[in-house]
Amino acid sequence: MSVNSLRRAILGFMATAPFSGLIACGYRLRGMVDLPFKVIAITGNPSPPLRADLQTAILTGTDAKVAINPKGADLILEITNDINGREILAYNLNGQVSAYRLNIRVGFRAYDLAGSEIVPEAEIYMTRDMDFTVSTVLATDAQIQKFLTLRRKDLAIQILRRVAAARAPQSRAF
Repeated sequence: MSVNSLRRAILGFMATAPFSGLIACGYRLRGMVDLPFKVIAITGNPSPPLRADLQTAILTGTDAKVAINPKGADLILEITNDINGREILAYNLNGQVSAYRLNIRVGFRAYDLAGSEIVPEAEIYMTRDMDFTVSTVLATDAQIQKFLTLRRKDLAIQILRRVAAARAPQSRAF
């Protein structure tokens, strides 16, 4: 066996070892959310980006469809509040802002056409602290928008997971 082929075999083993370890421990990607509802209507007052992220999460992450009219839906997902905010955390020696805390708060509830609550009034709250300097204002604004975009997508998936968990079948005791 030549040195090059031995080197390739060792490098190949080192490259595949972490993946085989993950497979052996049972790791798998999240996959789709299993909802017992086939048609979901989004009501309330979500911001247009949150509504779009919820619709995308429903259409790509579940077997359900999005209804325009709540009368034709199995589940009504009502967004009660959608608030994005920013608060000042610290000032520097010159009195300028040096740190912010970004907040996202989304309140929601889910119920069926009969009016029975699937998920009672709930709220998801996310924060992130971020440093700020006057010399990088444009970069900071871009970073804030990126954070908000990613968090809204995460919030949409978390809302669907809470709905799925609320309707999970109860295990029977023997």
